[in-house]
Amino acid sequence: MQLSIVIPLLNEEDSLPELHQWIVAVMQKHNYSYELIFVDDGSTDNSWKIIQELKAQNPCVKGIKFLKNFGKSQGLNAGFKKAQGEVIITMDADLQDSPEEIPELYNMITQQGFDLVSGWKKKRYDSKIRKNIPSKLFNWAARKTSGIALNDFNCGLKAYKKKVVKSIDVTGEMHRYIPILAKNIGFTKIGEKPVQHQARKHGQTKFGIDRFTNGFLDLITLWFLSKFGKRPMHFFGLIGTLMFLFGFILTSYIGLQKLAIVFYFKQTANLITLNPLFYIALTSMILGTQLFIAGFIGEMILKNRKKNNLYYLEEEI
Repeated sequence: MQLSIVIPLLNEEDSLPELHQWIVAVMQKHNYSYELIFVDDGSTDNSWKIIQELKAQNPCVKGIKFLKNFGKSQGLNAGFKKAQGEVIITMDADLQDSPEEIPELYNMITQQGFDLVSGWKKKRYDSKIRKNIPSKLFNWAARKTSGIALNDFNCGLKAYKKKVVKSIDVTGEMHRYIPILAKNIGFTKIGEKPVQHQARKHGQTKFGIDRFTNGFLDLITLWFLSKFGKRPMHFFGLIGTLMFLFGFILTSYIGLQKLAIVFYFKQTANLITLNPLFYIALTSMILGTQLFIAGFIGEMILKNRKKNNLYYLEEEI
């Protein structure tokens, strides 16, 4: 099978028939063998009923339905596990991503040797204040943090080699950072393609302004996990040791200073507890010890953790 098209969705009953028809037209035009995997992320409208109807019309359609809304990342993760195509394409269900881009994305993977190709919505039809400007800031931060020269990390239209999606787990809200997840495990051939972006025809966006604040926090988390996720002691232990040594050296200095005043200069010295540096040193030693213990506990948790289910299925066709 050449293509697996994974489409996570939430309450997109108006868009699904047109999107399906559009994708099928592109597949038939280029004579691709394909599967179309719709992942219903707990929709409360008739989206799942429409997916069932599309399945009855087209044997290439497959469906996964979550018991409730678990998020786009979990939807992609479920789709990736089921995908069997040589190349996996992800796109949104709101008709803002054009299926006409699929053939070129497929060729970039199969002929140009990319592991992953991300779409770049150069011209957007979203609100400049609520989406465009925050998106530019977000993408700038992601580029600086990850070292990956992409202009649009959050574009839903992407193409992957099969081995890429089978090697990563997309959890939490990490769907924005799949290129970073791929790079962190060794897939470095990451490309970008300008793609057509279209105005939403039905319904309204499922993402608010909070996705950018959450996105920045997730970016920090991902940076930390990529650097120290497998060795938390290297982060907490190092900082803790340095803080403890600073406090210990400062305490030693204060003690030796008092001893010198009393025994060498034969003068009366103030109590050590009256010296503000003593409390700075004491606090530094306590914090250093706590950070070191935090690193040790992190190592213990890492060694003994077990993976939990990220989502629960209600039905699959």
